[in-house]
Amino acid sequence: MTYRETLKHPVIARLSLIQFISYFGTWFSQVAIFSMIVAYGADEITIALTAAMAMFPAVILAPLIGIIIDRIEFKKLMMTLLLIEISMTLGFIFINSLEYVWILMILIFLRSAAASMLFSAEMTLFPKLVQGKMLKNTNEIHSIIWSICYALGMAAGGIATHYMGFDTAFAIDALLYSVAALLLLGLKLSLEKVQHSDSSWKMFKDGFSYLIANKKILHLILLHAAIGLTSFDALITLLADLKYKEFIAVPLAIGWMNATRALGLMVGPFFISKIISKNNLHYFFILQGLAIILWSAFEYNFYLALMALFIMGLFITTLWSYTYLLIQEETNAHYMGRVISYNDMFFMLSNVATAMFIGYAAKWGLSLEGITFTLGMGFIIVAGYYLWFKKRYIDEENK
Repeated sequence: MTYRETLKHPVIARLSLIQFISYFGTWFSQVAIFSMIVAYGADEITIALTAAMAMFPAVILAPLIGIIIDRIEFKKLMMTLLLIEISMTLGFIFINSLEYVWILMILIFLRSAAASMLFSAEMTLFPKLVQGKMLKNTNEIHSIIWSICYALGMAAGGIATHYMGFDTAFAIDALLYSVAALLLLGLKLSLEKVQHSDSSWKMFKDGFSYLIANKKILHLILLHAAIGLTSFDALITLLADLKYKEFIAVPLAIGWMNATRALGLMVGPFFISKIISKNNLHYFFILQGLAIILWSAFEYNFYLALMALFIMGLFITTLWSYTYLLIQEETNAHYMGRVISYNDMFFMLSNVATAMFIGYAAKWGLSLEGITFTLGMGFIIVAGYYLWFKKRYIDEENK
């Protein structure tokens, strides 16, 4: 089954369009946020905190997110979340110095909380609509859309921020979210409602107990979380500010580095998704680590760094979507929302830890090349972890 055939499903098609518009807007304004705090004189820790704040909500609110998703009708929930994202994005316009950085952090937290819940709701919905090869394709389409929007949004955001300013970028983003909300109004979705008579507290306990009792799912969640080692927003911003600003404007450097990496994210699945499997997954973790190490060696030159970023991006999307698929296939539908939210919690916790490691390591004097090399070595270690997991669970089941 091809991607085109998968997109003939009317709900998947419309959701994909909504995702495209909202994701593009998110990355479009992301360049403006980081360019703004650099222009206001932010240090390494403030940059790292800004990157981490976008991920904190999924860590803190994970159990609640899962319960909400399992209880509230999808379309109503999605509309509410889009309206929150519109409001918070417009709030960015009123930040005009680091004196108000705490307000910026709150706005980022609230917008990211809505985005995190929206993402988890979509990933919970997909297994209810399609299964098997079509579910795999749907996950990959979602990842490709994310990658395309990441590339185009970052590139366009860098140009718009440089030439039109921060406020214009934020206004455009809010407009894009509004278009996504209008498209959502036309979504026709018919699902059998799962009845939950238990209290929220009991649902939380049952979800946690289910996860603890299913060690295989827990290990898969940890493997998926390892992809969070590619959370490079803080690192790319520091490179743009400390290494490349004499050569290229910071917004353009941030935009082009992220866009180049995203091109790899977009191209990679068309080749790698055809060959990745449970039997060879560890090789792709190793390749991801080696690509990051290559980037560390090329960071001294902007153009060589762009080449390495493209190569590094080739593996991320498929690693992300394939490990997500393994979790979805192992999870009982009754617990899907809660398991997905816990998965997103661990994934975002990994992102937060990566961002804070980058910020503090840079503050304490470790070179940006050394930081990048360390993150690459992390994937080599993860490859060994997967080999142990495969032998313990997959190979044993196949005997």
